[in-house]
Amino acid sequence: MIGHETTPVTTGTTGRDEVFRVEEHGIDPIPDAERHGSAKDVFWLWFGSNLTFTYVINGALAVAFGLSFWQATAVVVLGGLSFLAIGAAGLSGVRTGTATLVISRAAFGVRGNWPAGLLNWIVSIGYTVVNTVVGTLALEAFFADLGWHGGHLSRALALAVTLTLTFAVALWGHATVQFAERWMAYVLAIGFAALLVLVLPGADTSAPSAAPGAAGWSIAFVVMLAGPFSYVPMPADYTRYLPRTTSLKAVTLSGGLGGFLSSVALGVAGVAAATQADMTDAVAGAASLLPGWFQPLFLALVLGGSVTNSIITLYSSSLNLQVLGIPWSRARAIVISAAVTAAGSLGALFLTDFTTSLLSFLSLLIIVFAPWAGVFLADMVLRRCAYDSAALHVREGGAYWYRSGWHPAGLTALTAGLLFSALTCDSELWTGPLVAPLGGADLTLLGAVVSALAYVLLAGRSVRPARAA
Repeated sequence: MIGHETTPVTTGTTGRDEVFRVEEHGIDPIPDAERHGSAKDVFWLWFGSNLTFTYVINGALAVAFGLSFWQATAVVVLGGLSFLAIGAAGLSGVRTGTATLVISRAAFGVRGNWPAGLLNWIVSIGYTVVNTVVGTLALEAFFADLGWHGGHLSRALALAVTLTLTFAVALWGHATVQFAERWMAYVLAIGFAALLVLVLPGADTSAPSAAPGAAGWSIAFVVMLAGPFSYVPMPADYTRYLPRTTSLKAVTLSGGLGGFLSSVALGVAGVAAATQADMTDAVAGAASLLPGWFQPLFLALVLGGSVTNSIITLYSSSLNLQVLGIPWSRARAIVISAAVTAAGSLGALFLTDFTTSLLSFLSLLIIVFAPWAGVFLADMVLRRCAYDSAALHVREGGAYWYRSGWHPAGLTALTAGLLFSALTCDSELWTGPLVAPLGGADLTLLGAVVSALAYVLLAGRSVRPARAA
């Protein structure tokens, strides 16, 4: 028996994608009549969402791992270039009109895709919690600068404001997300540019007394590339409304340039700050380098960057729940994600040192998502982004049902990448047995290369572009 997904599908004018109007589409394919926009929208989406203080922290960590200013800057730039792959992955949304985690059924099978979908939802919520906590603490500090030291009350209000800003935009949906990311990017870009101007001149560009070694280099790369890799399950979510005629070159360059500019600028700011101040508490460390008049603005930047990043992760999590089979509309499904985010944020802020444990857990999940990204991107290249769009939404049978819903080639390649990443991972929660023989090097990210090569060897002859309907 062949069944189709029951996600509500809208047609005609009822499904128009408009700012400040609740989006009615979910993972159902966007009809050509409702497609709109251009590749420059993708630039603003990735530029705005990555104007987040996380990259300042990442840049500072590279210095903490023993890299000099110029070495750490090189790692930041190379990490930023990985956004070209994120931009390219957006073409799959243009071709199919649906979300990334629906398209990945082609690589793993309808059922084989489900475990990664679940893990991605957990990661999305985890990152949203981390950003929410960072934004809340920044807003609480802003209240303190204004003279209000309200203890738990001021922290609770800061959390409520941060969650409301994030949830409202994500609830409205795609058009409002694009609109908010663009206009917030204008403001945040000016503010973070001022931060870079204030911090960069004092940077110590001399080389460290000792070379960082393989461990320092590899861990710095893992930290810098973990952010872009975490986006691989998302790009099509934000390109599925673009007209089918949108070119691969335009989508790749627009998305890649957007993420590159913001992540590199903030990463370099973090590198510069780490050569001048103790960045164990990154917000306090960066603030210590700034003039008093700029510090309230700096806290506002931290809050704004946290919100812009949380918006896209929370929005994608609602589509993710539909992929997992939640029979609700996107707008209703996002309430689940928002509630879990609120609960996690409350725990982190009031009950325990939840954030440290959560960050350790999320860093470990690169073991899963580096190999997953390798298989997905390899499959996309083999198919030349030409999918059977209807078959992607068939729950039983169809071109992507393979063996009872599981694609042996995709899952075998994923397993190979997982094993390699697990053996070479060096994190707080797990250290692979090959780390010591490799001189302390963390090669987790190469799991993507291993899984991609394995997939090409196993499926290269059978995976072909779908014929045009």
